[in-house]
Amino acid sequence: MKLGVRGALARGTGRLASWASKKSGRGSGGVIGGRVAMMLDPNVLSKLSRGKRVVIVTGTNGKSTTTSMLREALKTRGAVASNVLGDNMTAGVTAALMESDEAPFAVLEVDELYVPAVARAVKPAGFVLLNLSRDQLDRVGEANAVEARIREAVEENPQAFVVANCDDPLITSAAWESPNPIWVAAGVTRTADSVTFPRTNTPVLRQGEQWIVPGSEFRRPEPAWRFEGDAIIFEGASHPLALALPGRANRANATQAVAAAHALGVDIDEAIGQINRVSQVSGRYERKNLGGRLTRILLAKNPAGWQESLSMTEEDASIVLSVNGRVGDGEDLAWLWEIDFSSLLGRKVTVTGERRADLAVRLEYAGVDFELVETTPEAFERAPEGAVDVVANYTAAHDFNNWTAREFGEAK
Repeated sequence: MKLGVRGALARGTGRLASWASKKSGRGSGGVIGGRVAMMLDPNVLSKLSRGKRVVIVTGTNGKSTTTSMLREALKTRGAVASNVLGDNMTAGVTAALMESDEAPFAVLEVDELYVPAVARAVKPAGFVLLNLSRDQLDRVGEANAVEARIREAVEENPQAFVVANCDDPLITSAAWESPNPIWVAAGVTRTADSVTFPRTNTPVLRQGEQWIVPGSEFRRPEPAWRFEGDAIIFEGASHPLALALPGRANRANATQAVAAAHALGVDIDEAIGQINRVSQVSGRYERKNLGGRLTRILLAKNPAGWQESLSMTEEDASIVLSVNGRVGDGEDLAWLWEIDFSSLLGRKVTVTGERRADLAVRLEYAGVDFELVETTPEAFERAPEGAVDVVANYTAAHDFNNWTAREFGEAK
């Protein structure tokens, strides 16, 4: 890979900035190195991606998990560059490619709003489009506006295959004109955000698994891939799946990851074998013994994500709910009222976080009994020994992980 003098200087200086950030304890280095490199050479991302088969993974929920799964599957074919810490804007993507510049593959988790810009730079071999639903309105905007950005990237990159969730009308709209679609029946958690079709602004009519847009050509495409129970189905053949990660959503993520790996030449069962080994994603899902409490953290950042995470909690586990409202979380938490909390009825629930009062009011109306405490350590310590599931949004999860690292170190 030839970067040229300016590109090589940008990469070297960016790597130094990343190293300094990590060494000083000021950050992970996953963003600052990319920012420095792009300041020195605005075209460095394009240069770093040359010679790589790049796959962009995006959607409202499941980006980090699907990226981890696809990364593991592609390791059977060679080294893989990837933003393993989830830094998914342009600077984070640049930093990831700087660290693995000789890798033949790259799997990049990309924030939905940054997909067009990243795609223009890296000219991807493929996209994986997961789902679109209401997220942080004060940052991201309406789901239809996000669909337009992703559609733009797909239409600008006809060379790319597009692994797309055909059960989501918004994703189908974004992928509709791709010359190389790979349709996957990955399911949807929410339908409230796709009651109209973006290309026609007319209603979507659902009939069981199918959906159509009356009076138009648009309808649910026939999927090439789907999952049934603990198996992935492709061309009539069933491939057993034994995921370490819980929940329907992760079986859907795995199916889309396997479809993308297969498009890049990986054997299906080989890909599944690698994906089965993924036991945690950025500290989530894995149970750790923290002072006698078998603790697991589940990320929930919007209505669909909360619904999926609540469905993953174990029946006998104590529940800690933690919600902040910082810029990274979205400061408008009105979407809490769109979540069905009925699965928590009759359970041991503790509520904390900077916006605990907002969540407490919502739970009061849902009829859920809970204890309200001020701090994360207090919430955790009120939980009895045994299984504890912590459901938290972005910065609340980060705060909890930082506290447990200080308090318990690397306890498992």
